[in-house]
Amino acid sequence: MNEEGLKTVLRMLEELANDISVPRNIRRGAKEAKEILMKKEDTLDVKVASAISRLDELLSDPNIPTHGRTAIWNIMSALESLTAS
Repeated sequence: MNEEGLKTVLRMLEELANDISVPRNIRRGAKEAKEILMKKEDTLDVKVASAISRLDELLSDPNIPTHGRTAIWNIMSALESLTAS
């Protein structure tokens, strides 16, 4: 398991969750994705798939600013690389 990569993703999600320039529902979704990734009982593949699914739902929000959308894409990309290695 790529422990360092997971820590990086968790940090990115924390930054998004604390970014007051993005809508509250986006921040809440970032916190939910972080909680999914921190579950001990699920395998990494399941956690990554669930977190990506949650983040993908956030991208449909028309009110998300460009930098927020870019942050979500970057997080999703980092998550996908966790399961690829």
